[in-house]
Amino acid sequence: MTSSQADRPIGLRERKKARTRAAIQDHALRLFIEQGYAETTVEQIAAAAEVSQSTFFRYFPTKEETVLHDRLDPVLIESFLRQPAELSLLGAFRAAIREVFERLDPEESELERARQQLIISIPELRAKLVDEFTTGLAMLNDAVAQRTGRRADDPAVRTWNGAVIGVVVAVFFGAQQDGDPDFVGAMDRALAQLEEGLPL
Repeated sequence: MTSSQADRPIGLRERKKARTRAAIQDHALRLFIEQGYAETTVEQIAAAAEVSQSTFFRYFPTKEETVLHDRLDPVLIESFLRQPAELSLLGAFRAAIREVFERLDPEESELERARQQLIISIPELRAKLVDEFTTGLAMLNDAVAQRTGRRADDPAVRTWNGAVIGVVVAVFFGAQQDGDPDFVGAMDRALAQLEEGLPL
C-alpha cells in the first residue's frame, strides 16, 4: 500500500460496488441465522438481496465467501493509519479496533458475531480461515510499513505483524469457544498484554 493509494478518494462506482457487496453479505448472514448455512442457497440469497445470481457471483465466487469476506479489515487498516503519530504501533492498533467496532450499530454487531461464529462452526469455512488471516496479515504488514516508514519486507515489520496476528487468532478462537460477547474488550486486553511484553 503506497501513500498515493491510501490517500486516493474512493469514487462513486467503488462506493456503489461496496454497498452492493455489503447488502448481499448482510442478506446472506441473515438467512444463515434464520434457516442455517447448509439450508441456504445462492438463489435464496440473490432473491433476498434483489440481485441476479450472475450479479451475486460477480461479488462472491462462492457461498462460502459471503461468510469469509471480512469487510471490516480495510476499515480497520484505514483507522490504524489515521491514529495520532504519538501513539505506539500497538496503541494505534488498539485504538483502531475500538473505533471500528464501537461504530457498528446493533444489527451490524449481531451480523459480525454471527459471521465469526459461522466460520468457527462450519468445517469447510474453518478450513479456509488460514487464508483469510494471511490476507489480513498482508494488509497489516503494508500499513505498519507505511506508518513506520520502513520497508514492507523488513524482517522486524514482519515479526511485529506476526505477533499481532497471533494475538488476533488466539482471541478470535477463544471468544468463539467461550461465547464471550465482549470481543473488543478481550482483544484490547490481549494486545495490552503483548505491549507489556507478554507477562504471565
